[in-house]
Amino acid sequence: MKYLLYCIFFFWGSSLFSQNKEVLYGLDETPQALLLNPGTRISNAFHIGIPLMSHFHFNGGSSGISAYDIFQKSSVDINTRIRNKISELDGRDFFTATQQLDILNFGWKNKQEFYFSGGVYQEFDFIFYFPKDLALLAWEGNSDYIGKKFDLGELNTRGDLLMVYHLGATKRWSKKLTIGARAKIYSSLLSFSSTDNSGTFETRISESGNNIYEHIINSNLSLNTSGIASLSDLEDSSQATNKILNRAFFSGNLGLGIDLGATYEINEKLTASASFIDLGAIFHSKDVESYTINGEYTLDGIDLLFPPLGTSDTAPPYYDDLIDEIEEAFEIDTLYNSYSQLRPLKTYTSLKYNFGRPVGGDEGCDCLNMGENQKYNQSAGLQLFNVFRPRGLQFAATLFYYRKISDYLTFKTTYTVDSYSYNNIGLGLVSNIKMVNFYIIANNLQWYSNFAKAKSVSLQMGLNIIIDENK
Repeated sequence: MKYLLYCIFFFWGSSLFSQNKEVLYGLDETPQALLLNPGTRISNAFHIGIPLMSHFHFNGGSSGISAYDIFQKSSVDINTRIRNKISELDGRDFFTATQQLDILNFGWKNKQEFYFSGGVYQEFDFIFYFPKDLALLAWEGNSDYIGKKFDLGELNTRGDLLMVYHLGATKRWSKKLTIGARAKIYSSLLSFSSTDNSGTFETRISESGNNIYEHIINSNLSLNTSGIASLSDLEDSSQATNKILNRAFFSGNLGLGIDLGATYEINEKLTASASFIDLGAIFHSKDVESYTINGEYTLDGIDLLFPPLGTSDTAPPYYDDLIDEIEEAFEIDTLYNSYSQLRPLKTYTSLKYNFGRPVGGDEGCDCLNMGENQKYNQSAGLQLFNVFRPRGLQFAATLFYYRKISDYLTFKTTYTVDSYSYNNIGLGLVSNIKMVNFYIIANNLQWYSNFAKAKSVSLQMGLNIIIDENK
């Protein structure tokens, strides 16, 4: 079991993910900003993403541990470091993974000034909460915890692999207000969730007198899966891959969702925006299997019976008998009922202050009378992010500075405080050369000399073809 925990800590500390895209949000030079706020201001007449290259995103994080915490060179024994980290973490610490790949992304403006955008992207989303009691039990055993009830309800995890088909519309309704919405169809490739568990494991002084201690376990555990059971019957990984890919074209479990967003210019200097992303659900009815384990069992020892000397009798099958007793005590059901699952709703809000000079204008111009298309080359502000998770909200706050250096180059830098760390520095660069739009975004730049110390690492990049309104 200890070797398993070694592997878990290494995986958690080195390759885990989160969902916030604080640099990309509000970076209107990229068409992908519409995926975070369908009500963002956009000046394109047309765009199309290079297929499979218009947006690639992954970022990694852990709310309470890094690889360096465990595997650093230190005079402290690694077992002690793991024990200390188990003590520091609690059942609300989490580890998440999100990856996204644009298959197709396009947009155009019609004569009524609506900007339509749509496409297809693949997404993977995973979360696992740290089961502190079970980690403590696995690492240290129960000899020092007589009478402690280890909480089985800390088992909490969820994972989804899906395709998303989307179409949105954005319109600037007035000089101040831009509103947008995006409809989504989810096609689930596979899914699992175990989020509503309860139960305890306890070792205490025996009340029966048959032994010194007795071990009591009661459980109410459940696991919902879809798209997974049928894969176990396949002979090799290529068959499983083909079966999963076939579900991408609406043959999997389907769902519906919507994104909503708006941008409001309070005045020429202040702009506010907000969005709701993935307000929807997936309805699982195909290839569904759910498992439940309910029951209570008390073990107060095993009576050892030895066959008489000189006989050919064998000892009773103690292990097999114990397994039979446990299976009788716990009711294990496999269900095939359909179920629905809400998508993890994400919200963004921001307030920015615009300043500097108008892009393409003169330093001495009257910047307060440049008309409704006035754009300042700098801004700074605050962004807030929330994502709804099984055990409550994950929250992030971001300070940002934006600067348009020229018509060809823009950058945005951020400082984020979230559940992973209090000093996440991010940077995004956007290049627009003729019709070619390229962007690259990275987070936690302060740890790029030693990734092992980072509790979260992020990378986004994309390539688009854009035609502006004035061309």
